[in-house]
Amino acid sequence: MHLILSKQQNNDAMRIGLFVGSFDPFTIGHEAIVRRALPLFDKLIIGLGINTNKHYSQSCEERLQRIKKLYAEEANIEVKSYNGLTTDFAESQGANYLVKGVRSLKDFEYEREQAAINRKLSGIETILLFAEPELESVSSSVVRELERFGKDVHAFLPKGY
Repeated sequence: MHLILSKQQNNDAMRIGLFVGSFDPFTIGHEAIVRRALPLFDKLIIGLGINTNKHYSQSCEERLQRIKKLYAEEANIEVKSYNGLTTDFAESQGANYLVKGVRSLKDFEYEREQAAINRKLSGIETILLFAEPELESVSSSVVRELERFGKDVHAFLPKGY
């Protein structure tokens, strides 16, 4: 609470949130987190993490361009890719908070552990936004699996993606 009050009392400090993920693909679940997080910050950065050990269905550039296109009209949203630790990227962007979506108890436990480590590393706070009930089952991995079996996944992707 002290951190939030301190930021609000200093009118010069921007509240910058960083929403990170691989977004392979960027789903309606991700879109909902962005929509709900946006009013909390002066600027929201969507950070596309690049993990060279992971195999993606879409290239980083393709995912980056598609997400940028979705938010082209939003002046307070930036979309960027990064390598390395999320806390280092957050610091380089001046982000005060990490934003994470949580769909299940499994997600919560993972994000709780990550939040504790990130706070120890850099002091950054993590804000968890719980998925809306109708989106709890939507995940990038489910969408990729459905695509692999030739199913139409448009219902799980934002319009224009």
